[in-house]
Amino acid sequence: MTTLNTTTISVELPEAFDPRWNRLPGVSVDGYRLSVDPAEYFFRFESHSWLLADWEQVKAQLLPAQESTEQSVEQMALEFVKAHATPTTDATRVIATAYEVYAYLFRAEHLPSLGLPQITEDHLRMLRQAATLMALNKVELDGHISNVGPCWFFPAATSVVFDLDDEMGGLLDEVYHGGWFNEYRRIESTKAHAALGGRLVHGCQSVPDQTGGVVAPYGVSLSTFREELSALKADWIAQVYAHRRPRPTRAA
Repeated sequence: MTTLNTTTISVELPEAFDPRWNRLPGVSVDGYRLSVDPAEYFFRFESHSWLLADWEQVKAQLLPAQESTEQSVEQMALEFVKAHATPTTDATRVIATAYEVYAYLFRAEHLPSLGLPQITEDHLRMLRQAATLMALNKVELDGHISNVGPCWFFPAATSVVFDLDDEMGGLLDEVYHGGWFNEYRRIESTKAHAALGGRLVHGCQSVPDQTGGVVAPYGVSLSTFREELSALKADWIAQVYAHRRPRPTRAA
């Protein structure tokens, strides 16, 4: 692993994370306090700077904004990022902002429209928590993946932490990818991710295939991103699954 800074990242959040996050190396949960040791958590940690905009400002100015024939939602989000986002080396701010973004995106009012009756409010909690950690991942403008940790690979990480089987892990990933298939949610996602300095980019194709997602800056080289991820993801995914607990066998 390449790392620039190994200082433990520790933040108090409005929601107590599931203590089973302690199963992943470098993650420590103690009530409302979430701590991440970069040296243990990340597969690669080369950058210690992120782009952030104030979430309250996003809520007040960008979320209510309406797309028009003159300006697309992507244009609005890009202009907002250019005008209001600033670099930060404070990873605790990244995590705290990400929690607010995903508490908004994965809220209970979306459940009736998902078309997945198996998904409950508890599953939305899993999504919020995993996506919050995912915000520490980073891709540079040239497409190089500079920061990557277990939560890049959503089904693998949630199977380790929440004991989900492959079928439920795949369903949860469908909700995570939901912005693709539902325009209303995609627009929400585009606006909300401006707080994290970019847009949510998936490497997957038509179904979840563990190619993951990251909040990437507008203008990122997606071809380089996909090539690098394709070459490296199998090893990283295997490292995540190595922490999966054996499922109990059923009695005959």
